[in-house]
Amino acid sequence: MLAAYARNVNPEDPFDALSVGEIEPPAVPEDWTRVELVAASVNHHDLWSLAGVGLRAEQTPMILGTDAVGRTAEGDEVVVYPVIADPSLDDETLDPKRTLLSELHPGTLAEYVSVPARNLVPVPKGWSAAEAACLPTAYLTAWRMLTSRGRLGADGAAGDSAVLVQGTGGGVATAAIVLAKALGARVYATGRSPERRERAEALGAVAVEAGGRLPERVDVVVDSVGAPVMAHSIKSLKPGGRLVNCGVTGGPIAEVDMRHVFFKQLEILGSTMGTLAELRELLLFCAESGLKPVIDSEHALPDAEQALRRLASGDAFGKVVVTNA
Repeated sequence: MLAAYARNVNPEDPFDALSVGEIEPPAVPEDWTRVELVAASVNHHDLWSLAGVGLRAEQTPMILGTDAVGRTAEGDEVVVYPVIADPSLDDETLDPKRTLLSELHPGTLAEYVSVPARNLVPVPKGWSAAEAACLPTAYLTAWRMLTSRGRLGADGAAGDSAVLVQGTGGGVATAAIVLAKALGARVYATGRSPERRERAEALGAVAVEAGGRLPERVDVVVDSVGAPVMAHSIKSLKPGGRLVNCGVTGGPIAEVDMRHVFFKQLEILGSTMGTLAELRELLLFCAESGLKPVIDSEHALPDAEQALRRLASGDAFGKVVVTNA
């Protein structure tokens, strides 16, 4: 079958480790279900895998991709939940042995993908496969950051809350803007260029230059950048505020002025993906609110390298999608 896969890993030149071509279809584990790919979206996780972060050379060849909408044998379109974990846990993300598709098990950038049957959730009515394929990683991550971890609206209605989204343009940041707006919060978003700030404003955020002063202090900061924005994030929080981080695209080692943390009684929280129950909540919320994901571009499966290069360029605004006609 056709797939985009890491045939090796290469920290110096990740794309040198990428192949897009025919590969032997992986075996389907017992009690798993194979679905035909309709659409997938790419994430930085795919680029890190090619660079050998979280994927070892001895695990290759490994099909890339965590997000997908598939078609079952009965013809139903389903969203693929990409976390493989102990199903008996209330929170799969806390399973120390949890893994994402494309880490231990073949991923979604292929004509077919296999997952446990419980990991399949119906696509919301009225949604395209490309739109639904944006949800399982970036939008689910942002949803958990805002709700379960950030407790947006915990002290009252979300409409009384303010959110800062750091580094607008990326999949999680864009998702956080539209989700926080749909939840009723006031949203501020930083961007490194005027163009990105304009796009953030078009989504309903108040755009702020990177490191700029906000009109007010916020309840929640959503951060996937890490070290470069740590000081600004902490200074932007009101007393009792929460900084929620899900990634470190700008660097992992940050300095923290603990005086702000203890005096304002701040919380610094990590967040990874979301649970199957949270994915169902997200799908229901999107369906009821009319929210639709922001898509940067769509590419056919044979052009998966182009999709990944678009993501790697840093020029994408919203999700980069791969479709299987």
